[in-house]
Amino acid sequence: MPNSKGSAKRHRQSKAARSCNRSAKAAVRTVVKSVEAAIKKTDKNEAVSRMLCAVKALDTAARKGLLKKNSAARKKSRLQRKINQLS
Repeated sequence: MPNSKGSAKRHRQSKAARSCNRSAKAAVRTVVKSVEAAIKKTDKNEAVSRMLCAVKALDTAARKGLLKKNSAARKKSRLQRKINQLS
């Protein structure tokens, strides 16, 4: 329970931010999983097209502070390596 008006407002703000951050992180995970599913089906064209969406989502998440910059880079690198092994 907040003790002051300011802390009550901060609590409301953090709840709203947490909700937005959770949905944004879930969207990133969904896009990454779609790339992995395409890789598992060994469909390189589909994997490459989905990888473009994944790169955009990961870069946006890193820019907004949802993921650290190196975490996003690591995820992109690992996905790209898997795609390159398909051919």
